[in-house]
Amino acid sequence: MRKPRIAVVGLGSLGSRHAEIYSKLNNVNLVCVCDIDKHKACVIGKSFKKPWCTDYKELLSKHIDAVSIVTPTSNHYKTAKFFLHSGIHVLIEKPITKTLKEANELIKLAKRKKLIIQVGHVERFNSAIQAVEKLLPKPRFIEVHRLGPFKPRVKDVGVVLDLMIHDIDIILGLIKSKIKDIQAVGVKILTKHEDIANARIRFKNGTICDLTASRVTSDSLRKIRIFQKDCYISLDYVTQEAVIYRKIKNKIASKKIDIKKEGPLKNELSSFAHCLIHKKRPIVSGIEAYNALQVAHKIIRKLEKNKL
Repeated sequence: MRKPRIAVVGLGSLGSRHAEIYSKLNNVNLVCVCDIDKHKACVIGKSFKKPWCTDYKELLSKHIDAVSIVTPTSNHYKTAKFFLHSGIHVLIEKPITKTLKEANELIKLAKRKKLIIQVGHVERFNSAIQAVEKLLPKPRFIEVHRLGPFKPRVKDVGVVLDLMIHDIDIILGLIKSKIKDIQAVGVKILTKHEDIANARIRFKNGTICDLTASRVTSDSLRKIRIFQKDCYISLDYVTQEAVIYRKIKNKIASKKIDIKKEGPLKNELSSFAHCLIHKKRPIVSGIEAYNALQVAHKIIRKLEKNKL
């Protein structure tokens, strides 16, 4: 079977990593890179010995099968719609789009065209998360912290769509229940959007989740703690390490979970290639991305009502 021919649109730090990984994967063929910045497109194209362009519409002449869209969120809809209309499969970096209406339109278009939409919720491919999922039959309380310094390149959306949406997607994947209610507060510090936010999500099955996200914190922290009746698991997204704590004879015993560490982004792009070759449904399709975006927008609406 012919290797899928893939291009990358958007060559910032993350888009450049997409291009680098594709160039090394054995089951895909990176055929072109694209960025509106001519110098950046030229430099990165030459570094991988691939053609480059500044207008993504030119990629159709390269006869591509799929494209990674790694542009600012505000451009996701327009860019993805163009490629889907042209019969091209898409991987869109998270969030899928800025609005639910846009996301729904892309999902319907892909379904009509029988095309794949995969969305870059990369934590789904974190080795630590994948290792502990089978140990979490009934989470009762989940606490998440995703904190880090400000990155000027992400200023068209707030911290909920920028960072917290990763954890919203993970939680929706872990908890098989509908949401009962949401409480949230947030603060604008460096941008016109919220830069720090906290949300408490209550599910109808009784599970409660506390999520905190900040993009104005000097030190990076990305941890999730998941509590069940008989144990709790502490997981570090960055180090891909997890520890399980259990009560044994009135004492708390801990055990490090055995995890084979792999690059989450490499796993994500490899999975996309696998889906293209075997015509499989992605782990995070447009539907899962829509559900995460829907919850994110509910949180944002709560933030707007509870301005600090």
